[in-house]
Amino acid sequence: MSVAEPVEVGKAGQGPPVPPPAAPPRLWRNRDFMLLWSGQTVSSLGSSMSGIVFTLLVLEISGSPAAAGIAGALGSLPYIFLSLPVGALIDRWDRKRVMILADTGRALSAATIPIAMLLGVLTIWQLYANALIEGILYVFFNIAEVAAVPRVVPRAQLPSATAQNQAADATAGLLGPGLGGTLYQSVGHAFPFFFDAVSFSLSVVSLLFIKTNFQKDRSPSPRERHLIAEIKEGVAWLWHQPVVRFMSFLTGGLNFTNGASGLVLIVLAKSMGASESNIGAMFSIGAIGGILGSVVGGALAKRFTFGQAILGTVWFGTLLWPLYAFAPNIWVLGAILSLGFLTQPIYNVVQYSYRLALIPDELQGRVNSSFRLVAFGFQPLGVSLAGVLLQVFGPVPAIAVFSAWRIMISLLATLNRDVRNAPPLEEAQNA
Repeated sequence: MSVAEPVEVGKAGQGPPVPPPAAPPRLWRNRDFMLLWSGQTVSSLGSSMSGIVFTLLVLEISGSPAAAGIAGALGSLPYIFLSLPVGALIDRWDRKRVMILADTGRALSAATIPIAMLLGVLTIWQLYANALIEGILYVFFNIAEVAAVPRVVPRAQLPSATAQNQAADATAGLLGPGLGGTLYQSVGHAFPFFFDAVSFSLSVVSLLFIKTNFQKDRSPSPRERHLIAEIKEGVAWLWHQPVVRFMSFLTGGLNFTNGASGLVLIVLAKSMGASESNIGAMFSIGAIGGILGSVVGGALAKRFTFGQAILGTVWFGTLLWPLYAFAPNIWVLGAILSLGFLTQPIYNVVQYSYRLALIPDELQGRVNSSFRLVAFGFQPLGVSLAGVLLQVFGPVPAIAVFSAWRIMISLLATLNRDVRNAPPLEEAQNA
């Protein structure tokens, strides 16, 4: 955040002093941000409830970790194929309308699961289709949301807004898995998916009440430029920003293991004899660390340099991965997971707010889609590999493979000068 220049006291003949610019209102008084935040908080809770039990449901129907890996990959694959064109379209289209239509579709897709259960016609192929539909609509919603946040929140408040979003996600991660696992086991398999459909509907309602325009007015032109040219413009901007470019690959490398971790831990917990409700509780314990990380994330973004925060969180998470193999029970697994979740909000607050503040509004969709193509493109590979390793070798060898990967990308990040010496945001914006 730029430091305001001191205002000189007026002198004779020069008129009254110019008052300093008014400080933006606190986030909790920003009506449109709070509507966006509250809608996504409810939606995150629904997704946290259904996300864990979706994997459990696939395992129950198929009896195969590889099938669960395929379902996870289908949810992530759309980012690889759709992110670049969707990013360009998001910069053309009404971002709010895109978000409303995407969450409406996600609500309908989630609702088909409990309906199929009640009719007794649910199959693994429908679950594959649900995962793919959710993944496609998530691409549209996520890129539009990321591009919209700097319109709802002043740039100086982006770290705080990001930290608040991370806190909401972490709280949903604390409550959702345990609640979803308990309801799945004791009330009925359909209930978590029904709640997820309702949560998407509430997100749509919150978006309808937001007044802020989610993009600047675009200069009218007789014809839109070719989509490929617009995509290239976003990719070129990303490629010529060394820090942002490397962070896309680093985030992708981390998501290679993050995408696999849920399935690895579920299979490892099942091998220990854990029930569905206990597995949900394990992930809820892990989310406690996410809440703590989100609370301190905004402050750490100001206290440490970009390189210190990024490298510290990356190495901390890397050193935790091998410990999963030695955990004696699921409660220790939950404690290790909690320590890992502690670093994720800090990492996200630092890199996310840094990136958003640099990207021009008219390029937000295209640049963020380029970034997330790389960042999320590794995820289906990780979860697919996890499914194969778990089925063929078991959880401990899978943990060893992913631990080695984490060490490699942590070393690459440490050796990267652009990350180590990244300038403060004010200097980067003026460069």
